[in-house]
Parts: sequence; C-alpha cells; structure tokens
Amino acid sequence: MLFQEHVYKFMFAALQEAEKAVELNEVPIGAVVVHQNKIIGRGFNQVEMLKDATAHAEMLAITAASDHLQSKFLDKCDLYVTLEPCVMCCGAILLSRINNIYFGIQEPKFGAAGSLFNILESGKYNHRPNVFSGIYADESKLLVENFFLKKKKRD
Repeated sequence: MLFQEHVYKFMFAALQEAEKAVELNEVPIGAVVVHQNKIIGRGFNQVEMLKDATAHAEMLAITAASDHLQSKFLDKCDLYVTLEPCVMCCGAILLSRINNIYFGIQEPKFGAAGSLFNILESGKYNHRPNVFSGIYADESKLLVENFFLKKKKRD
C-alpha cells in the first residue's frame, strides 16, 4: 500500500528517534506525534537509561504532545512509531484518543495492534483509531535486527 508523502516524512522522523535510542544502547524504537502537519511530541525508548519499564517511545511522545497541547486528548493527532505498540502503549493511545496510528513492523512478542492482540481495532472501547502498518518496515526491521545482533556479540 502506498501512502501520502507526509506519512513517509513523519515515519522517517520516528526512525531518526529510534537511531537516538541505538546511540544510548536502548532498543531502537522511535515515535512522533503529529498535529496539523507538525511534530508536537517525540520519543525514543529510554527504559534502560531511566530504569523505567514505562519509558517507551510512544509513551514519551504522547506525554510531550499532551504537554504541548495542554490536553489529555490528542484526537486531532497521529502517532508514527517504528514498532507495533504493546498493550501499555495501546492503552495510552486509546485513552489519549489519538486518531491515526502508523507503525513500521509487527512485534510478535508484545504487539497489541495486530500481532498478539488487536486492542486498537477490537471495537470494545469508546475510541477506535485507524491503524496502518508497514511504513518503512525494512528500515525499522534492520534497526532492530542490527541492535540485537550487536547486543548478542557483546554478551
């Protein structure tokens, strides 16, 4: 499926966030929240650095966007993330009412937007975002694979 140019632009920005995570020896996942064609929240995994299991890229980007808009609701916003969100992040997506979710690759161990679960499109909640996957999938996959190959060699 081909997407409009802005989708690739913002997913590329999420990839750049993921590269920041690599530099800090974090799992390379990046996210951006977009409102009116402008990035208002950015995040990359900081779980190890902050010693916080909730410091996922999506959570940090959503927090930054909520702070920017001074609102808990991000219903006019889109989230771009390099890896399929987990259960926790899907909960935050639903609670913040993000409109569209774009992600690069599926996460077979923890994915909750189509892999293990499909929380976002289950129809069981008062909000149902649109979900799109496969944007810059090769690039997202390569970042994750290279990270774990290097980690395996170090261990």
